[in-house]
Amino acid sequence: MAIDASKSTASSQAGTQPRFGRMDLELDKVSSGIKRAVDWLFGQQHQDGYWCGELEADVMLEADYIFVHTLLGTGDRAKMQRAVNEILRHQNADGGWSLYPGGPSNVNYGVKAYLALKLMGWKADHPLMVKARESVLSLGGVVECNTFTKLYLCALGAYDYDAVPAIPPEIILFPNWFYFNIYEISSWSRGILVPLSIIYAKKPFKKLAPEEEIDELFVGGRDRANLHLRWDKKRPVSWRNFFLLCDRVAHWAERVHIRPLRSMAIKKAEKWMLERFEKSDGLGAIYPAMLNAIVALRCLGYSMDDPVLIRAVDEFEKLGIDCPEGTQDYPTPTFRMQPCFPPVWDTAQAIYALGEAGVAKDDPRMIQAADWILSKEVRHKGDWAEKVRNVEPGGWYFEFNNEFYPDVDDTGQVLLALKCVENPRERYQYEVCERALNWIWAMQCKNGGWAAFDKDNTKTIFEQIPFADHNAMLDPPTVDITGRMLEMLALYGYNRSDKRVEKAVQFILSEQESDGSWFGRWGVNYLYGTFLVLRGLQSMGMWSHEPCVLQATEWVRMVQNPDGGWGESCGTYDDPLQRGLGSSTPSQTAWALLALLAGGDVRSDSVAKGVRWLIDHQHEDGSWDELVPGRNGESYYTGTGFPRVFYLGYHLYKQYFPLLALTTYIKARETEVSGALE
Repeated sequence: MAIDASKSTASSQAGTQPRFGRMDLELDKVSSGIKRAVDWLFGQQHQDGYWCGELEADVMLEADYIFVHTLLGTGDRAKMQRAVNEILRHQNADGGWSLYPGGPSNVNYGVKAYLALKLMGWKADHPLMVKARESVLSLGGVVECNTFTKLYLCALGAYDYDAVPAIPPEIILFPNWFYFNIYEISSWSRGILVPLSIIYAKKPFKKLAPEEEIDELFVGGRDRANLHLRWDKKRPVSWRNFFLLCDRVAHWAERVHIRPLRSMAIKKAEKWMLERFEKSDGLGAIYPAMLNAIVALRCLGYSMDDPVLIRAVDEFEKLGIDCPEGTQDYPTPTFRMQPCFPPVWDTAQAIYALGEAGVAKDDPRMIQAADWILSKEVRHKGDWAEKVRNVEPGGWYFEFNNEFYPDVDDTGQVLLALKCVENPRERYQYEVCERALNWIWAMQCKNGGWAAFDKDNTKTIFEQIPFADHNAMLDPPTVDITGRMLEMLALYGYNRSDKRVEKAVQFILSEQESDGSWFGRWGVNYLYGTFLVLRGLQSMGMWSHEPCVLQATEWVRMVQNPDGGWGESCGTYDDPLQRGLGSSTPSQTAWALLALLAGGDVRSDSVAKGVRWLIDHQHEDGSWDELVPGRNGESYYTGTGFPRVFYLGYHLYKQYFPLLALTTYIKARETEVSGALE
């Protein structure tokens, strides 16, 4: 039932004032909040029809930005100095840097930030540097960093190439039928590792000046440090030790120059990269792959004025947000990098929230947004086609252009959004949706769930490979994506009589935690997973009194904060016992409300308090914020890149999810009133 947020309350008030006076007052506030949120969201729409909020991440991006320009001898020094200000903005009280605001200091980030500051002229005896150094050393020093960090340090002579895990480019030569090949690891790891293998093979080197070196970050000094990965002595016979042995053999082959396939492998890796530059805004359209590709091209001999390298650098620089005058929340001049752009994702979410809020399907702004998103349909076979044969390309990616990497989650959300718009090109839209549905079905995994970019990408043995210590080697099926697929499929006429749907439902039920919640892979964390699962199950007609639903809604109510909102920290990925605990945020409060409403809870005190929290925290202009108190304008991160490794702050999450929650609430209450009057 679609509603007009500006009219719905008036009609309900007229018919129910004597019996539901208090409720009408609440609905009036909610309707007013919806209208202001709708107006604010339309105010953020780009003139071309899309939405694209900032995607905020940690200081690793600014530190790596300084690193790559130092290595290449390029970059705007003034802009890099502003990047230093951004790094300092996020420094913790203990001197270190975190994966997310308010989190514990991380050794990789501490080393990278410290190096970046030194490269920009900071002295080791500066008080902030002293605190940073103490933090790094307390975490074990440089030797505790992951492979990616160590390889970057090798390029500046701050670590030894022989001590880092080998990433031989020969891996790209492994055929697809071989148990280990590049298409058996996640798409993002693929995009990062292929250029990194070129870097490893070519071993670039730029000697640091003595005052830029970071030997002081090695516990006991670099000369006395054991730079190699340690054997697992507790389990001598293990996959880790097997792969470590293979790694030492690979290094031995490097030293004695037994590399008969090296030239062929590098040429194939180069070709693989260049092919994926086409129809994309840089390799994979994501920060780490784009940075590695730039360095790899230079290693291959491309000059800085080569058109290929110029375009790669330009796409990389576009990710930057330069604030020479500072911002309202932080007046110091800063420069920060985004990991990528989220226009397709933000646009699909915005269309859906606005459509659910009662915006007319033929509203010109909605049609313009739908036209833009339809123009981004994938019509080219990408990496996914290596395992999914004989399927016509369809679906959508996350960024502005990333043709090789459509993903199931974006595609499902786009299909939800397109149901909210009556496009004059109805036949074209129908054909697009039909292709996308066929592609989604083809991407369903063996266990019934859906992953993001690949199908059945689940060989956990690969997580034991030495260079896999970034903890993101695989792309397994997840309940959050699967829940969204069920919600979407229901709108397109599918139900549990379809064996594929039932298999997805059973996958979700098998993944429920003992306390009733579900893990959230792509959002923080159990609140995100639980909300999407319950909406999916509701859409497929699951009774709200089923034990799994009752247990889930009880868990959501149980973790509500005293202030009426909900929140959850990124730290729950490290400690699941903290699930559902954290400062209240608009996005996570919205997810909790959507979970309860999907579970049939409309009138509980938990729902009423949650709705009131959203209304009380909405600004007059219709927006919300998620600023962390006392953190220099930092926002809470409620998006997940890689659990335990990389987190994200989607700046529009705090806008369209509360809008969707308030709309869903008011519709549920009006349905209840209608039923009471019949």
